[in-house]
Amino acid sequence: MPLSTARISGPLDRDGVAAFLDGALIPLRLACVAPSGWPIVVSLWFARRGDELVCATQRSSSLVRALEHEPRCAFEIAGERPPYRGVRGRAHVAIESDEGLATLAELVSRYLGGTEGSFARWLLGRTSPEVVLRLDPVEVSSWDYSRRMQG
Repeated sequence: MPLSTARISGPLDRDGVAAFLDGALIPLRLACVAPSGWPIVVSLWFARRGDELVCATQRSSSLVRALEHEPRCAFEIAGERPPYRGVRGRAHVAIESDEGLATLAELVSRYLGGTEGSFARWLLGRTSPEVVLRLDPVEVSSWDYSRRMQG
């Protein structure tokens, strides 16, 4: 169920949620359940692609093993400084190969402003296979305490 059909609640409508996601240059916190039964939370760079949120990670990560075991997850994108506002929700995750590191390069450009810096080159030069995590939101809720926290 993509963002366009996900259940939306909170002060932001669908367009507001999309605008928030497009403007947020903070990591997405992804929560899932490991095969051991324990919950895990991982912070990842993300981008909105139409109705999906996409992240990249190494194929060998424990996060990928957990999502292969159980593809349902929860996510949150929220800043750590006032005024507090953000978006959280639940989603199904699909995992696919990041052919040519296209998604990783997109995320590096989004968060670092380009792919030419030394950290960007290091990220894009690793030899471990990368995967794309495609989150299809089922429900999304937003909050915005800007008015309450003015002054």
